[in-house]
Amino acid sequence: MCADLHCHSTASDGILSPTALVSRAKSRGVTLLALTDHDTVGGLPEAAAACRRQGVALVPAIEFSSRWGKRPVHIVGLDIDPNSPALREGIALRERLRRERAERIATRLEKRGFEGALKGARALAGDGVIGRPHFARWLVQQGYVEDSGRAFKRYLGAGKVADVKVEWPQLSETVACIRAANGVAVLAHPLKYNLSRTQLRSLLRDFAMAGGEAIELLCGRQNPVQTRELRQLMEAVAAELARPPLHCSLGSDFHQPEQPWRELGCVRLPEGVQPVWALLGR
Repeated sequence: MCADLHCHSTASDGILSPTALVSRAKSRGVTLLALTDHDTVGGLPEAAAACRRQGVALVPAIEFSSRWGKRPVHIVGLDIDPNSPALREGIALRERLRRERAERIATRLEKRGFEGALKGARALAGDGVIGRPHFARWLVQQGYVEDSGRAFKRYLGAGKVADVKVEWPQLSETVACIRAANGVAVLAHPLKYNLSRTQLRSLLRDFAMAGGEAIELLCGRQNPVQTRELRQLMEAVAAELARPPLHCSLGSDFHQPEQPWRELGCVRLPEGVQPVWALLGR
């Protein structure tokens, strides 16, 4: 089985429509796919129809914006009930927070002379949820920067003029929301939060104690040494809590073509771990 349990479509900040994303996944040999758009399940109906046509198994999913203390973290919910009242409430809250953030980002950009930032970002988002990548693409489109990476480096990244902090729901609240929707809570890309080893161990412990069930052991192509160290931390936390290690998930975090390190189906779980799909369909 080739699984990819973390990817994005135009329903959030991806480039491909859900239909095109499924077709690309199929061409890459993916047989089990989770569409994990940011704070929305809007792309799932189209993805489900495309998966039925393509013969790909779809896991209904979402990637929730969250916080661990003051640090932003992302929690993937796999095998969720998209119609769960708790899930819908969590989505509505984040839609409001995203809308408010977009307005504040636009205000800051327009004060720097980038007129029409909000309108432009909204146009790029279409029916999907608006995020910072839409502002980045608009800045590129208007010729203000060479590429999206430069947009974040100059304007949208941490500490820059349009860096707007958001009080996302806390980790424990987010995990509870996913579990209320009958889903499996997965800590997304734990190696991307720039944490020390001690901090990362604390995050894994707090996530497990909150009811989280799996860790994204692999998110796109990564250094095997980092993967091995993350497994060691998972085992240390399991020993500390006197419980089996958390299950392991994986995904590409695909957003757009021409990024081979985040291509659909580009990673496989190593031997000797408990795969998260053992928890699906309970």
